[in-house]
Amino acid sequence: MSLETVVPLDEILSCRGKTRILMLLSEARELNITEIAKNVGLNHSTINNHLIQLEKTGLITEKRFGRIRIYKYCEEDPRAQAIKNLIKVWNDQNKKRM
Repeated sequence: MSLETVVPLDEILSCRGKTRILMLLSEARELNITEIAKNVGLNHSTINNHLIQLEKTGLITEKRFGRIRIYKYCEEDPRAQAIKNLIKVWNDQNKKRM
């Protein structure tokens, strides 16, 4: 049995912070929490809470190097692949309309 938490899609996508984190990590290789906070524009505590929730769903993974935590988009998860594809299609269509 997996340790991943089952979370409805609307709970993930209805939160602007989580959506921004997924958008950022789907395009970046790996980022630490400070880089994520800087790019997303939210404080460290809020980002940390979102990252914990996203990691529990299996959409992102965490690597620890002492006190440093590095986050990566979980490319192997079919749900993460689908969200990444949605982000790409959405961004591509927005670029065409500009």
